[in-house]
Amino acid sequence: MDVAEKPWLRSRAWWWARLKRPSLAASLLAAASIVFLSLLQRTSTPAGAPYSPPPTTVAASSASLPAHRSCAGFYDAGPPRKAVFSIKEFGGNGDGRTSNTAAFRRAVERCREFGDKGGAQLNVPPGRWLTGSFNLSSNFTLFLDDGAVILGSEDPKEWPLIEPLPSYGRGRERPGGRHISLIHGNGLHDVVLTGQNGSIDGQGKIWWDLWWNRTLEHTRGHLVELVNSTNILISNLTFLNAPFWTIHPVYCSNVVIKNLTVLAPLHSPNTDGIDPDSSTNICIEDCYIESGDDLVAVKSGWDQYGVAVARPSSNIIIQRISGTTPTCSGVGIGSEMSGGISNILVDDLHVWDSAAAVRIKTDRGRGGYITNVTVTNVKMERVKVPIRFSQGSDDHPDEGWDPNALPRVNIIHVSNVTSIDAEKAPILEGIEGAKFDGLCLRNIYLSNIHREAKWRCEHIDGEAYNVFPLPCPQLRSNATSSKCLH
Repeated sequence: MDVAEKPWLRSRAWWWARLKRPSLAASLLAAASIVFLSLLQRTSTPAGAPYSPPPTTVAASSASLPAHRSCAGFYDAGPPRKAVFSIKEFGGNGDGRTSNTAAFRRAVERCREFGDKGGAQLNVPPGRWLTGSFNLSSNFTLFLDDGAVILGSEDPKEWPLIEPLPSYGRGRERPGGRHISLIHGNGLHDVVLTGQNGSIDGQGKIWWDLWWNRTLEHTRGHLVELVNSTNILISNLTFLNAPFWTIHPVYCSNVVIKNLTVLAPLHSPNTDGIDPDSSTNICIEDCYIESGDDLVAVKSGWDQYGVAVARPSSNIIIQRISGTTPTCSGVGIGSEMSGGISNILVDDLHVWDSAAAVRIKTDRGRGGYITNVTVTNVKMERVKVPIRFSQGSDDHPDEGWDPNALPRVNIIHVSNVTSIDAEKAPILEGIEGAKFDGLCLRNIYLSNIHREAKWRCEHIDGEAYNVFPLPCPQLRSNATSSKCLH
């Protein structure tokens, strides 16, 4: 069945119940059922001891679920790693001035030798560990102690160039290759980045200045990027000052990103917090984010390249996220969505002093689809446009994009939204010839909005119930036969 024709996610309860059905669980985890965890507490692992994620707890019924349900069962935790090393054993120096690039690379190479022998853990003790880019390994844990800071080198040569992603066809900002991320992995399995709230600081100002001065030659590197990898856990860390996007899992599956603080100056360019891209079975929860772009952005490839690669983003849960971004949104979907995006749940989002709380963004030429999206329990203060579904910036990778490739956007449910002091009413603008349909809005209250603020709606179709201020006429009400209401 075409993904756009699949039954829509009727409610949060439906979503959680559906995840527990064996038919869907088989598509999510080949050998295990989906489990729900109580919140992972920040660990008190003694220095030098191997990190072991807390055991999972299977919920027998909805009545037995903890108050804060967790999707962290997407990561399958194994036993503690057999070998444990410290970066100091490989010549590391945490004085904040000495380059540790070679030390980190030697350390990971040594840990790789234990990939099929129970895995390895690399501990980073307190200190300021300056380094260029380094690659991770499978069956590997990078553990940052309290007071440990990994500092990204300010020398662009320490961020080598790599090939563009196939679903983008070129660097996202500049043609050709792109700078590798500070912490990188490709084709890996079972990778953990965690600690006792240690920090990874990209020292991105040199990259932002290149961007602002229009002297950037190649696309900036991310702070962390994992490609074609499975069974990933990123938790209990602080990420600072990414040169470009902060955490970017792409072509990945079974990824858990939780209990993070992500910080960048509010006007730093394109410093997205967390960007799942052409990936499936993703859990993002309990994170605080301040950035110069979207707090969380779901993507799946750019125009004809994304269509050709056809790697969708699906089965993504984003919950208990809070933060601020003056130029973008709390949760964005798109604008790079050409491989398709489906089955997204956004629950318990708190955004303030931002451009938008929730945005769906696409363009003519994208193709692809966005379907089966549920957004519920959203709080916002002083947000310019509370809800915005519209075209993006009309940017394309090259002249090969197809203006007749129209995106399909349907089955979008937004409920239980409260807003104080919004500047404008929602903007819902589809694309001529590609109407956004199946929109369902329920229980939305925008207080202290400007009296003359009116909804802007074009090329949409849907329903609205218990919405203030009065929505546009395209959002009809038909309580007798409404799937939206019932």
